[in-house]
Amino acid sequence: MGLATSPFPLSAFPVIMSSVQGYSEFRPLLSQSVGYGVVIGVGFFFAFVMLILTMLQRKFFKFTPASSEEFTSASRSIKPGLVCCGIVSAWTWSATLLQSSTAAYTFGVSGPWWYGAGGTIQVCMFGMVASKVKMNANGAHTFLEIAKVRFGTPGHILFAFYGFLCILIVCGSLLLGGAATVNALTGMNINAACFLLPIGIAVYVIFGGLRATFICDWSHTIILFIIIYIFIFRAYGTSPAIGSVSELYDLLQQAAIDTPVVGNQDGSYLTMKSNQGLVFGAATILSGFAGVFCDQGYWQRAIASQPESTTKAYMLGGLSWFAVPWAFASCLGLSARALLNNPNFPTYPFPLSPTQTSAGLAAPAAAVVLMGKGGGIAVLLVVFMAVTSAASSELIGVSSLFSYDIYRTYIRPNATGEEIVKASHYFICFWAVWMGCWASILNAGNINLGWLYYVQGVILSPAVIPIALTISWSKLTRAGVFCGAIGGAVLGMIAWMIGCLKIYGQINIPNLADPYSAVCSGLTGLLFSGILTISVSLMSPADYDFSETRAISTLDDHVESEKNSNTGEVSPDLEKQPKKGSSDSDASRDEEEQIASLQRVFKKAFVYSTVFTAIVIVIVPLPMFFSHYVFSREFYTFWTACSIIWVFASGTFCIILPLWESRKEMAKILKAAYLSSTGASST
Repeated sequence: MGLATSPFPLSAFPVIMSSVQGYSEFRPLLSQSVGYGVVIGVGFFFAFVMLILTMLQRKFFKFTPASSEEFTSASRSIKPGLVCCGIVSAWTWSATLLQSSTAAYTFGVSGPWWYGAGGTIQVCMFGMVASKVKMNANGAHTFLEIAKVRFGTPGHILFAFYGFLCILIVCGSLLLGGAATVNALTGMNINAACFLLPIGIAVYVIFGGLRATFICDWSHTIILFIIIYIFIFRAYGTSPAIGSVSELYDLLQQAAIDTPVVGNQDGSYLTMKSNQGLVFGAATILSGFAGVFCDQGYWQRAIASQPESTTKAYMLGGLSWFAVPWAFASCLGLSARALLNNPNFPTYPFPLSPTQTSAGLAAPAAAVVLMGKGGGIAVLLVVFMAVTSAASSELIGVSSLFSYDIYRTYIRPNATGEEIVKASHYFICFWAVWMGCWASILNAGNINLGWLYYVQGVILSPAVIPIALTISWSKLTRAGVFCGAIGGAVLGMIAWMIGCLKIYGQINIPNLADPYSAVCSGLTGLLFSGILTISVSLMSPADYDFSETRAISTLDDHVESEKNSNTGEVSPDLEKQPKKGSSDSDASRDEEEQIASLQRVFKKAFVYSTVFTAIVIVIVPLPMFFSHYVFSREFYTFWTACSIIWVFASGTFCIILPLWESRKEMAKILKAAYLSSTGASST
């Protein structure tokens, strides 16, 4: 039985068990009212807060969500700290917390490391693409707009297929993972959770646009890190069940004796020599590339950020995000494995069933042992935060794809900025409902979070290299794009079927989503897509100068011009324009200097991402893998301390830096709001 149809009820205390083939079912620890209270109450509370902030922005800030540029691109003015925080929040899916903990529960210490490494290098590498976006298409709103200008309608339709498919997969993963956790902890109906989760998100996205999602990301990130810190202090310090890193080490040693890991050195959970963990890492890397490069949400953040700080924001975002799955899963995922013999473990005396494990219930199971009902509520809340923050990014991303790349491109080419905003509002409402329908369809089809996680790389990896090269390689041709994206997909599908048949003896839905099958297909699709794209392009290389993509303009330029001519204010975009009386040569020189500066940023991003990738993929894990090293007590203590220090540094950075960067703007808004409320004049 798959995740979608299994109720996964978690046991209350005392445990009520009905053993089925060596596993036990268990009832929710929390009541359904708690589930509905979090999904509806907390969701609409955040919506209410965002509405207030949006009203303040409309009245006292120079940017208004009524502008299409502000609504979809945050007027391209977001500072690096908030972009970094937004990346951490948007990339922290329910899978980030649940699937990484499942990997720790299943493979041991290698699982959290490979999950973090497999998801963070792509964000750092995307920093290079982000610098190219600012260099070669700063006026674009979506990556499909760039494809349309460069390759025409055929290329636009091809990339639109992958863009919408990516968002479908991501939305399905978010809602299925979140709904399964809510159901497991409270008994709330999965389909009800799938439909109710997006509603509150849609409200504040409609009213506040992209800037509201950044602000909400920041508030969600605070809660995320606070809960991670609580679990760290509880597991490693105050819990009677564990209470110290040394005790956790002893419990994991015993777990290796009771249930050794196949493919791990000595069956230990305390080693990077994990064959299954290594394959999981490869699948995670492939899934991560697909989830970043094909997702409009990441392009949207690159577009929204300030040109001089775009790449810096992505570098910092990748470094900060790495600590989330590493620290969270190392704490709760390993604790779940260590606490299997604890009488308070929800399925005691049995381990989690394969269905429950696939549902991502290792973290909730550990949480309820460590903190009882408080642990269940904390996991419920942090997963809810992960779902809502990532879903808000997807809502604004998909609305941009629809409004600019369907509505404005094929339905109403002369649409104004106001019409674009209105179309975005309608489509956000539609997609919020469709997300619930889509997740329910997957639920009915026995498709679960784990299945979508692995299949994401299979389906989307052939588009990664063509999409990335569209904005960064002048020799790329339309033939190369199509041969790479389509040829890579065909070869990937063939490898998927053959690999599944050869490894498991039969092709079925569960086997297709196994890590070995996923790696066979995803790696084939990614590599052959790149080979075909580059080789076909070099047969008759283009000499594209990106002048057409640089000419993509914003919709509200004329509106800003009229507004500022009436008020005497100068918009940020107009400040960058050459002043009256300046020569064309001066403007050309300024553009050349900016391009040269961004080219230097690109080279720095290449160096940083290459070094970081080498460290987390090769230098740290592989020597321990090939040496078959099993952690000593001292080294495990050091390993755990590193994860704790890193997550504390990441949390401090994501929370404090956005406040510091925006201190002047916040002071102005608060001052203006105070003066307005007291009737005083601001002069």
